[in-house]
Amino acid sequence: MTGKLPESIFEINGPGSFSSAALEIFRYQVSANPVYSAFVSALGINPAGVTDIREIPFLPVEFFRSHRVISGNAKAGVIFESSRTTDSEASRHYVHDPELYQLSYLNCFRHFYGEPSDYVIAALLPSYRERPNSSLVTMMDGLIRESGCAESGFYEGRMDELVAMLEKKRTDGRKRFLIGVSFALLDLAAELSPDLSGTIVMETGGMKGRRKEITRDELHGILTAGLNVPVIHSEYGMTELLSQAYSCGGGFFRCPPWMKILVRDIHDPRDTGDEEGRTGGLNIIDLANYWSCSFLATGDYGRLYED
Repeated sequence: MTGKLPESIFEINGPGSFSSAALEIFRYQVSANPVYSAFVSALGINPAGVTDIREIPFLPVEFFRSHRVISGNAKAGVIFESSRTTDSEASRHYVHDPELYQLSYLNCFRHFYGEPSDYVIAALLPSYRERPNSSLVTMMDGLIRESGCAESGFYEGRMDELVAMLEKKRTDGRKRFLIGVSFALLDLAAELSPDLSGTIVMETGGMKGRRKEITRDELHGILTAGLNVPVIHSEYGMTELLSQAYSCGGGFFRCPPWMKILVRDIHDPRDTGDEEGRTGGLNIIDLANYWSCSFLATGDYGRLYED
Protein backbone atom coordinates (compact mmCIF):
# COMPACT_ATOMS: atom_id res chain seq x y z
CA MET A 1 0.00 0.00 0.00
CA THR A 2 2.93 2.34 0.41
CA GLY A 3 2.86 2.93 -3.34
CA LYS A 4 -0.58 4.50 -3.57
CA LEU A 5 -0.98 5.41 0.07
CA PRO A 6 -1.45 7.93 1.55
CA GLU A 7 -3.75 9.35 -1.15
CA SER A 8 -5.80 6.13 -1.32
CA ILE A 9 -7.03 6.53 2.26
CA PHE A 10 -9.48 9.13 0.98
CA GLU A 11 -11.10 6.41 -1.16
CA ILE A 12 -12.04 4.26 1.86
CA ASN A 13 -15.73 3.40 1.67
CA GLY A 14 -16.50 0.99 4.47
CA PRO A 15 -15.37 -0.83 7.64
CA GLY A 16 -13.58 -3.55 5.68
CA SER A 17 -11.35 -1.25 3.65
CA PHE A 18 -10.75 0.90 6.74
CA SER A 19 -9.57 -2.04 8.84
CA SER A 20 -7.36 -3.34 6.06
CA ALA A 21 -5.69 0.06 5.58
CA ALA A 22 -5.35 0.63 9.34
CA LEU A 23 -3.61 -2.71 9.90
CA GLU A 24 -1.26 -2.10 6.98
CA ILE A 25 -0.39 1.35 8.29
CA PHE A 26 0.13 -0.11 11.76
CA ARG A 27 2.62 -2.63 10.40
CA TYR A 28 4.45 0.14 8.56
CA GLN A 29 4.57 2.55 11.50
CA VAL A 30 5.59 -0.01 14.10
CA SER A 31 8.60 -0.81 11.95
CA ALA A 32 9.44 2.68 10.66
CA ASN A 33 8.59 4.96 13.59
CA PRO A 34 11.23 4.66 16.35
CA VAL A 35 9.07 6.24 19.06
CA TYR A 36 6.00 4.12 18.28
CA SER A 37 8.11 0.98 17.87
CA ALA A 38 9.70 1.49 21.30
CA PHE A 39 6.28 2.12 22.83
CA VAL A 40 4.79 -1.08 21.39
CA SER A 41 7.87 -3.06 22.41
CA ALA A 42 7.66 -1.71 25.98
CA LEU A 43 4.10 -3.03 26.18
CA GLY A 44 5.37 -6.50 25.28
CA ILE A 45 3.18 -6.69 22.18
CA ASN A 46 4.19 -8.74 19.17
CA PRO A 47 3.07 -6.71 16.11
CA ALA A 48 2.70 -9.89 14.08
CA GLY A 49 -0.06 -11.00 16.45
CA VAL A 50 -2.17 -7.88 15.92
CA THR A 51 -4.99 -8.85 13.55
CA ASP A 52 -7.80 -6.51 14.63
CA ILE A 53 -7.82 -2.72 14.97
CA ARG A 54 -9.01 -3.10 18.58
CA GLU A 55 -5.70 -4.82 19.38
CA ILE A 56 -3.56 -1.96 18.05
CA PRO A 57 -1.64 -0.08 20.79
CA PHE A 58 -2.51 3.63 20.97
CA LEU A 59 0.27 6.12 21.60
CA PRO A 60 -0.60 8.77 24.22
CA VAL A 61 -0.73 12.21 22.59
CA GLU A 62 1.64 13.47 25.31
CA PHE A 63 4.49 11.88 23.35
CA PHE A 64 4.11 14.71 20.83
CA ARG A 65 5.31 17.08 23.54
CA SER A 66 8.46 15.17 24.42
CA HIS A 67 9.43 13.22 21.28
CA ARG A 68 9.84 13.68 17.55
CA VAL A 69 7.08 11.37 16.33
CA ILE A 70 7.78 10.71 12.64
CA SER A 71 7.97 7.58 10.50
CA GLY A 72 10.89 6.53 8.37
CA ASN A 73 13.75 8.86 7.60
CA ALA A 74 11.31 11.52 6.45
CA LYS A 75 12.06 15.20 6.94
CA ALA A 76 9.36 17.49 8.25
CA GLY A 77 7.86 19.74 5.59
CA VAL A 78 6.09 21.70 8.33
CA ILE A 79 5.92 21.50 12.12
CA PHE A 80 2.55 22.25 13.65
CA GLU A 81 2.60 23.50 17.24
CA SER A 82 -0.18 23.68 19.78
CA SER A 83 -0.94 26.94 21.54
CA ARG A 84 0.44 27.30 25.06
CA THR A 85 -1.88 28.36 27.86
CA THR A 86 0.25 27.00 30.72
CA ASP A 87 3.91 26.31 31.38
CA SER A 88 3.61 22.87 29.77
CA GLU A 89 5.60 22.04 26.65
CA ALA A 90 3.77 22.60 23.36
CA SER A 91 2.83 19.59 21.25
CA ARG A 92 4.69 19.40 17.96
CA HIS A 93 3.46 17.45 14.96
CA TYR A 94 6.23 16.84 12.43
CA VAL A 95 4.39 16.66 9.11
CA HIS A 96 6.47 15.22 6.28
CA ASP A 97 3.99 16.04 3.50
CA PRO A 98 1.94 19.25 3.96
CA GLU A 99 -0.02 18.37 0.81
CA LEU A 100 -1.40 15.31 2.62
CA TYR A 101 -2.84 17.61 5.28
CA GLN A 102 -4.38 19.75 2.54
CA LEU A 103 -5.98 16.67 0.97
CA SER A 104 -7.31 15.63 4.36
CA TYR A 105 -9.00 18.89 5.35
CA LEU A 106 -10.35 19.53 1.85
CA ASN A 107 -11.81 16.03 1.51
CA CYS A 108 -13.18 16.27 5.03
CA PHE A 109 -14.88 19.62 4.40
CA ARG A 110 -16.37 18.33 1.16
CA HIS A 111 -17.61 15.19 2.92
CA PHE A 112 -19.66 17.21 5.41
CA TYR A 113 -20.33 20.57 3.75
CA GLY A 114 -19.69 20.35 0.02
CA GLU A 115 -17.37 22.48 -2.08
CA PRO A 116 -15.59 25.40 -0.37
CA SER A 117 -16.24 27.42 -3.53
CA ASP A 118 -19.96 27.43 -2.63
CA TYR A 119 -19.20 29.51 0.47
CA VAL A 120 -17.92 32.79 1.74
CA ILE A 121 -15.70 31.60 4.60
CA ALA A 122 -14.85 33.86 7.52
CA ALA A 123 -12.62 33.03 10.48
CA LEU A 124 -12.44 34.68 13.89
CA LEU A 125 -8.90 33.41 14.29
CA PRO A 126 -5.40 34.86 14.09
CA SER A 127 -4.22 35.17 10.49
CA TYR A 128 -1.79 32.74 8.87
CA ARG A 129 0.98 35.35 9.13
CA GLU A 130 0.49 35.47 12.90
CA ARG A 131 0.24 31.70 13.49
CA PRO A 132 1.93 29.88 10.56
CA ASN A 133 2.54 26.81 12.75
CA SER A 134 -1.11 26.38 13.77
CA SER A 135 -2.78 23.46 12.00
CA LEU A 136 -6.21 25.09 12.46
CA VAL A 137 -5.09 28.41 11.00
CA THR A 138 -3.35 26.58 8.14
CA MET A 139 -6.55 24.66 7.40
CA MET A 140 -8.66 27.81 7.41
CA ASP A 141 -6.17 29.65 5.22
CA GLY A 142 -6.47 26.82 2.70
CA LEU A 143 -10.29 26.74 2.82
CA ILE A 144 -10.45 30.52 2.46
CA ARG A 145 -8.28 30.29 -0.66
CA GLU A 146 -10.38 27.43 -2.04
CA SER A 147 -13.56 29.46 -1.56
CA GLY A 148 -12.35 31.83 -4.27
CA CYS A 149 -14.38 34.63 -2.70
CA ALA A 150 -12.75 38.03 -2.21
CA GLU A 151 -14.64 38.62 1.05
CA SER A 152 -13.47 35.33 2.60
CA GLY A 153 -10.75 35.86 5.16
CA PHE A 154 -9.60 36.25 8.74
CA TYR A 155 -11.63 38.81 10.68
CA GLU A 156 -10.01 38.81 14.12
CA GLY A 157 -10.27 42.35 15.50
CA ARG A 158 -12.67 43.37 12.71
CA MET A 159 -16.04 42.23 14.01
CA ASP A 160 -17.97 45.20 12.58
CA GLU A 161 -16.57 44.44 9.11
CA LEU A 162 -17.40 40.77 9.55
CA VAL A 163 -21.05 41.42 10.40
CA ALA A 164 -21.43 43.92 7.54
CA MET A 165 -19.89 41.47 5.09
CA LEU A 166 -22.12 38.56 6.14
CA GLU A 167 -25.19 40.79 5.90
CA LYS A 168 -24.16 41.93 2.41
CA LYS A 169 -23.63 38.33 1.26
CA ARG A 170 -27.21 37.30 2.08
CA THR A 171 -28.36 37.98 -1.46
CA ASP A 172 -25.58 36.79 -3.75
CA GLY A 173 -26.35 33.06 -3.66
CA ARG A 174 -23.29 31.99 -1.69
CA LYS A 175 -23.60 30.05 1.53
CA ARG A 176 -22.04 31.71 4.57
CA PHE A 177 -19.66 29.94 6.93
CA LEU A 178 -18.16 31.45 10.09
CA ILE A 179 -15.67 29.60 12.28
CA GLY A 180 -14.07 30.87 15.45
CA VAL A 181 -12.61 29.99 18.82
CA SER A 182 -15.21 30.01 21.57
CA PHE A 183 -14.13 33.23 23.29
CA ALA A 184 -14.15 35.16 20.00
CA LEU A 185 -17.69 34.03 19.17
CA LEU A 186 -18.80 34.91 22.70
CA ASP A 187 -17.31 38.38 22.25
CA LEU A 188 -19.17 38.75 18.96
CA ALA A 189 -22.48 37.73 20.56
CA ALA A 190 -21.99 39.98 23.60
CA GLU A 191 -20.72 43.10 21.84
CA LEU A 192 -22.78 43.14 18.63
CA SER A 193 -25.51 40.47 18.97
CA PRO A 194 -25.77 40.28 15.16
CA ASP A 195 -28.48 38.50 13.18
CA LEU A 196 -26.50 35.68 11.56
CA SER A 197 -29.56 33.63 10.59
CA GLY A 198 -28.74 31.51 7.55
CA THR A 199 -25.02 31.42 8.42
CA ILE A 200 -23.28 28.22 9.51
CA VAL A 201 -21.54 29.16 12.77
CA MET A 202 -18.87 26.74 13.99
CA GLU A 203 -16.89 26.83 17.24
CA THR A 204 -13.55 25.14 17.62
CA GLY A 205 -13.65 25.01 21.42
CA GLY A 206 -11.31 26.42 24.00
CA MET A 207 -11.26 29.68 25.90
CA LYS A 208 -7.43 29.85 25.70
CA GLY A 209 -7.36 31.46 29.14
CA ARG A 210 -9.44 34.44 27.89
CA ARG A 211 -12.69 33.44 29.62
CA LYS A 212 -13.93 31.05 32.26
CA GLU A 213 -14.47 27.57 30.85
CA ILE A 214 -18.13 26.60 30.48
CA THR A 215 -19.90 23.48 29.23
CA ARG A 216 -20.62 23.03 25.55
CA ASP A 217 -24.38 23.21 26.22
CA GLU A 218 -23.93 26.55 28.00
CA LEU A 219 -21.72 27.86 25.22
CA HIS A 220 -24.13 26.84 22.47
CA GLY A 221 -27.09 28.27 24.39
CA ILE A 222 -25.41 31.68 24.63
CA LEU A 223 -24.31 31.63 20.99
CA THR A 224 -27.62 30.53 19.46
CA ALA A 225 -29.41 33.32 21.33
CA GLY A 226 -26.74 35.96 20.76
CA LEU A 227 -26.18 35.21 17.05
CA ASN A 228 -29.77 34.26 16.13
CA VAL A 229 -28.93 30.84 14.71
CA PRO A 230 -30.78 27.56 15.47
CA VAL A 231 -27.70 25.45 16.15
CA ILE A 232 -23.95 25.82 16.58
CA HIS A 233 -21.65 23.53 14.64
CA SER A 234 -18.43 22.26 16.21
CA GLU A 235 -15.03 21.10 15.02
CA TYR A 236 -13.05 18.43 16.87
CA GLY A 237 -9.40 18.53 15.96
CA MET A 238 -5.99 18.80 17.54
CA THR A 239 -2.40 19.50 16.63
CA GLU A 240 -1.62 15.79 16.74
CA LEU A 241 -4.26 14.93 14.10
CA LEU A 242 -4.43 15.70 10.39
CA SER A 243 -8.17 15.00 10.20
CA GLN A 244 -11.20 16.55 11.88
CA ALA A 245 -14.55 15.37 13.18
CA TYR A 246 -17.52 17.72 12.81
CA SER A 247 -20.79 18.24 14.64
CA CYS A 248 -23.69 19.83 12.80
CA GLY A 249 -25.42 20.54 16.10
CA GLY A 250 -26.25 18.91 19.41
CA GLY A 251 -22.66 17.98 20.22
CA PHE A 252 -22.79 14.73 18.20
CA PHE A 253 -19.58 14.41 16.18
CA ARG A 254 -19.07 12.34 13.05
CA CYS A 255 -15.78 11.34 11.45
CA PRO A 256 -14.75 11.17 7.80
CA PRO A 257 -14.36 7.60 6.46
CA TRP A 258 -10.58 7.53 7.09
CA MET A 259 -10.93 8.41 10.79
CA LYS A 260 -12.39 6.27 13.57
CA ILE A 261 -13.05 6.61 17.29
CA LEU A 262 -12.59 3.77 19.76
CA VAL A 263 -13.29 4.05 23.47
CA ARG A 264 -10.95 2.68 26.13
CA ASP A 265 -11.85 1.55 29.61
CA ILE A 266 -10.47 4.15 32.05
CA HIS A 267 -9.38 1.33 34.37
CA ASP A 268 -7.85 -0.84 31.64
CA PRO A 269 -6.43 1.17 28.72
CA ARG A 270 -5.83 -2.07 26.77
CA ASP A 271 -9.60 -2.66 26.68
CA THR A 272 -10.92 -0.75 23.66
CA GLY A 273 -13.99 -1.08 21.52
CA ASP A 274 -16.55 0.62 19.31
CA GLU A 275 -19.75 -0.79 20.82
CA GLU A 276 -22.77 1.51 20.87
CA GLY A 277 -23.18 3.29 24.20
CA ARG A 278 -19.63 2.67 25.33
CA THR A 279 -18.22 5.52 27.44
CA GLY A 280 -14.60 6.18 28.31
CA GLY A 281 -11.35 7.68 27.08
CA LEU A 282 -11.16 8.43 23.36
CA ASN A 283 -8.68 6.60 21.15
CA ILE A 284 -8.46 7.90 17.61
CA ILE A 285 -7.35 6.25 14.41
CA ASP A 286 -6.44 8.91 11.85
CA LEU A 287 -5.09 7.30 8.71
CA ALA A 288 -3.99 10.72 7.42
CA ASN A 289 -1.27 10.60 10.11
CA TYR A 290 0.61 8.24 7.85
CA TRP A 291 4.01 9.90 8.36
CA SER A 292 3.69 10.27 12.15
CA CYS A 293 1.42 7.95 14.15
CA SER A 294 -2.14 7.06 13.21
CA PHE A 295 -3.11 5.53 16.56
CA LEU A 296 -3.48 8.03 19.38
CA ALA A 297 -4.83 7.85 22.92
CA THR A 298 -6.23 11.28 23.83
CA GLY A 299 -7.07 12.79 27.18
CA ASP A 300 -10.67 13.34 26.07
CA TYR A 301 -13.70 11.38 27.18
CA GLY A 302 -16.88 10.61 25.29
CA ARG A 303 -19.61 8.16 24.39
CA LEU A 304 -20.13 6.23 21.17
CA TYR A 305 -23.43 6.01 19.36
CA GLU A 306 -24.45 3.74 16.52
CA ASP A 307 -24.25 6.56 13.94
